[in-house]
Amino acid sequence: MRLVVFQKIAARALGIRAGNDVYDVAAAGIDAPADVAEILRGGEKLIADLRALETRAPASSRLALSTLHLLPPTRTAGKIICLGLNYVSHATEVGVQKTPDYPTVFLRANTSLVGPHEPIIRPRISEALDFEGELVAFVGTSGRHISQRDALSHIAGYAVFNDVSIRDYQLRTTQWTVGKNFDGTGPFGPEFVSADELPPGAAGLNLQTRLNGEVMQNASTTNMIFGVAETVALLSQCFTLEVGDLLVMGTPSGVGNAREPKLFMKHGDICEVEIERIGVIRNQIVNEA
Repeated sequence: MRLVVFQKIAARALGIRAGNDVYDVAAAGIDAPADVAEILRGGEKLIADLRALETRAPASSRLALSTLHLLPPTRTAGKIICLGLNYVSHATEVGVQKTPDYPTVFLRANTSLVGPHEPIIRPRISEALDFEGELVAFVGTSGRHISQRDALSHIAGYAVFNDVSIRDYQLRTTQWTVGKNFDGTGPFGPEFVSADELPPGAAGLNLQTRLNGEVMQNASTTNMIFGVAETVALLSQCFTLEVGDLLVMGTPSGVGNAREPKLFMKHGDICEVEIERIGVIRNQIVNEA
């Protein structure tokens, strides 16, 4: 199942994507929140009703995907938990010589999120706007002290994320939070793809980031140091993972800050992140007003 959230007049709306079309869930007669985290919190019956709609949605509820303004799949994640230095290639390019034996973890806020085709805001106080293409996993079942063997049963699905970073602010201290949370710097989507449509842990999928059409990052999700299952197990040793939490799984090598000369995004640039079998997010860079 593939869920999208889109703009409908002045409100958010939920849709089920089927090829080049989207079924408007409300128009099809199902009362459901227009937010994937809220859908997951709604329980198995709601999810079953949405799955059933894939095969029986009335034609009158069908919309062309190309005509829709897509929004972030959720704006109500309880926790947005991000991993840093989670590909050996990226850790090496930023000067970390030893493979990390524990993930670097930081948090993002819902206020940083934007839709899969909405502008990335280049802040007026920095020119060091960098790209980081990443996989994101949605927690679908809450748990604490989850075994690695059972971990993937707690993941409901996946999407694409660009963990855009304001490097000078990120690196002002040992804590990365500020540089990862500027408004309008977390493009996300284009849709929620349920886990049953992808390989276990979304492993073996190609991830590519392109800036103005030129490939900047190109790797397989298999190359993550800490895969989705291990990440769930490690994090749940420390705190409860709750339904609707997001795990943003880190970026491969090729970021602009590690290049010589450094390459940062500027007004008018187009940044795309694509993950095989999940989708593409495509965002223009716009200077903060």
